[in-house]
Amino acid sequence: MLRFGTQSINEQGHLTIGGCDSVELARTFGTPLYVLDEALVRETCQDYQRAFASRYPRVEVAYAGKALLCQAVCRMVEQEGMSLDVASAGELHTALTAGFPPERIFLHGNCKRAADLETALACGVRRIVVDSLIELETLAEVAEARGQPADILIRVAPGIKTQTHTFIQTGQEDTKFGLAIASSAAMTGVKWACELSAIRLHGLHCHIGSQLFGLDSYRRAAEVIVEFMGHVRSETGVTLDELNLGGGLGIQYTHEQTPPTVDELAEVIAPSLRQECEKRQLPLPVLGLEPGRSIVGPAGTTLYTVMVVKELPGVRTYVSVDGGLSDNPRPCMYDAEYEAVIANKADRRPAMSVRISGAHCETDTLLQEATIQAAEPGDILAVFSTGAYNYSMASNYNRFCRPAMVTVYEGKAEVIVERETLEDVIRQDRAPERLRG
Repeated sequence: MLRFGTQSINEQGHLTIGGCDSVELARTFGTPLYVLDEALVRETCQDYQRAFASRYPRVEVAYAGKALLCQAVCRMVEQEGMSLDVASAGELHTALTAGFPPERIFLHGNCKRAADLETALACGVRRIVVDSLIELETLAEVAEARGQPADILIRVAPGIKTQTHTFIQTGQEDTKFGLAIASSAAMTGVKWACELSAIRLHGLHCHIGSQLFGLDSYRRAAEVIVEFMGHVRSETGVTLDELNLGGGLGIQYTHEQTPPTVDELAEVIAPSLRQECEKRQLPLPVLGLEPGRSIVGPAGTTLYTVMVVKELPGVRTYVSVDGGLSDNPRPCMYDAEYEAVIANKADRRPAMSVRISGAHCETDTLLQEATIQAAEPGDILAVFSTGAYNYSMASNYNRFCRPAMVTVYEGKAEVIVERETLEDVIRQDRAPERLRG
């Protein structure tokens, strides 16, 4: 089986995470249950900062909250010295109510409302990452009305198409994100930002995609954007001091996948940036990074209870569990693949090839083909690498309750997100008087 962080198998043959028996976790907290290995989250945060600080003079690593955000995760990454990338009013509110320092927050989003920009200025976020000319105009108006200059980065599209699912390619020319370098849009945005008295432009931002294994894309992004920074200096006289290359490093979901390490990523980005800046006689900018999936993805495991084992002779065997599409939509959205184990039989050899399905009125398949231990109703199924974009994208489809999340650390499990109840599901419902009776 795949093993990450503190995962092990105890004397009872049960999967353990963070020193906690996964079968006991399921019994205590119920299923479906998101389990987060806090030690692994912290270790990976440290890996990023160490790997880049040893290779580049000025680095700011911001955790990408869209991967997984709740107040406890905010506290973890803040304690590890990370900054934070948020992409909505809800994510910003979560960070602020968790006590995350606003001066270490970057606000993203391709469709920010004036109210979002007002809030960001009022609380004093470090940078607002401007995504469009319309947003730049709106922000300038909001900032001028407040009498408070806005500190920004401009998101640019470098025109790089990466080898990943089309839904998570973000740096090509045909994208809703940022201002394209290949057209006049990026330069227009930079020049306009330099002219606006209520705007302080510090640098550029780009993000080329997610779940990336090929590191050449990062090298090419550094080359394209530093070249553009050279053009900016030539045409405006302005030397930009910050360059955020985003995140996107892939993780291992199956045995066949071998993602690059954080050190390998740093070994590509840092020398490339140095080389490109030296070639154009530009000072080294502050290097910004925004890893998300690679920090929390491997640290997450989802526990389910096996409900039904249905054999279709000559066809296949279905193993249905008590969750599915509502707690993990990625297989339906991205054809995402995972690996799993029967947690209470983790010491046994896999004995059956099955399709693992969810409990929804939908063909919600969690694992198309899985080889697991002999499954029976009541078993606990553990699905690995579910820390990123599972809880974040969870829904109430079929009016399911969203699962609880616990953090496991040094043998102790603590709830960091309470399980929703049926009352939570209907909390916002309203039936007008005319429909009653």
